[in-house]
Amino acid sequence: MSLRDNYIFELDENVTRTPVSYKNRFGITIAADLYRPKDFDKSREHAAVIVGAPYGGVKEQGPGIYAQNMALRGFVALTFDPSFNGYSGGEPRHLSSPDIFVEDFSAAVDYLGTRRFVDRERIGVIGMCGSGALSLSATQVDRRIKAVAPVVMYDHHRLYAEGFENSLTDEQRIAFIDERLEQRYADFESDVPLLTPRDAPIGFDENTDPIAREFGEFYSTSRGYHPNSITQWTTTSSLSFMNFPLLPHLEWISPRPILFVTGEHAHSRYYSEDAYERAAEPKELYVVPNAGHVDLYDKTDLIPFDKLEAFFTEHLAPGARVGETLAASAA
Repeated sequence: MSLRDNYIFELDENVTRTPVSYKNRFGITIAADLYRPKDFDKSREHAAVIVGAPYGGVKEQGPGIYAQNMALRGFVALTFDPSFNGYSGGEPRHLSSPDIFVEDFSAAVDYLGTRRFVDRERIGVIGMCGSGALSLSATQVDRRIKAVAPVVMYDHHRLYAEGFENSLTDEQRIAFIDERLEQRYADFESDVPLLTPRDAPIGFDENTDPIAREFGEFYSTSRGYHPNSITQWTTTSSLSFMNFPLLPHLEWISPRPILFVTGEHAHSRYYSEDAYERAAEPKELYVVPNAGHVDLYDKTDLIPFDKLEAFFTEHLAPGARVGETLAASAA
């Protein structure tokens, strides 16, 4: 098995997966997978869903599971490796950029919206983990995205600028910034950017921090391991996320609908709840019973595919008036 075949799930016999590539507006070549039902009719236009990877993830992991299941439900589904990561282009490797990662979603819309078999008025997005906030950020200004569903979202601007659950003190923030500014000198002189430690530790046990252990149990075991998903970033990347908020204009998404999906026991749940409170109607917060954060990466018995199917079927229907149904039900 080659690395390019190293998916963490089996391809369903009723789905076709096609590798594709295209460039974003920065000229970076994006590597993506296009999923379609086996009995796909190329002669007519279909609704499409873009699936964004968790922060540190690649298309061969959870995003592919989501894309395949949406294809089984009749959608065209596209998932991609973020710029600088996986099989996508960009140097240096494992750089992380809020602007470019948000652009990657709009570039996916560019690609799908120019396929003859996709109705460009019926394109939606699922954003997993860190892509939850990134996909919402893209949707604020990319009105071509007609419906968006962040799943167990993380907001990495808030994580770096505030700390987890707003735990970062002013003194800690200053020290964090100064360490990375010093690292800029070292990176400049060596021309080899320093990478952060793994977010998903390889060696973990009952004494490991519970959140790190949760990620390690996925990314660092046979359950979710992929060689392109090292859960490391250039150390200085965090400065950009600290400086540039991702969600200053959530209200601009309205009247396009948002479906926030989180787990009952997800450590990230507060990100979804806070964004839900700030977002304008139409919106819905769906809490998956007995689910943690990483559970919703790959556990198909917990991932609410029926809910996602209903959401996108309704709001990406031909001639659908965006947001009308959810707004009416909310009233």
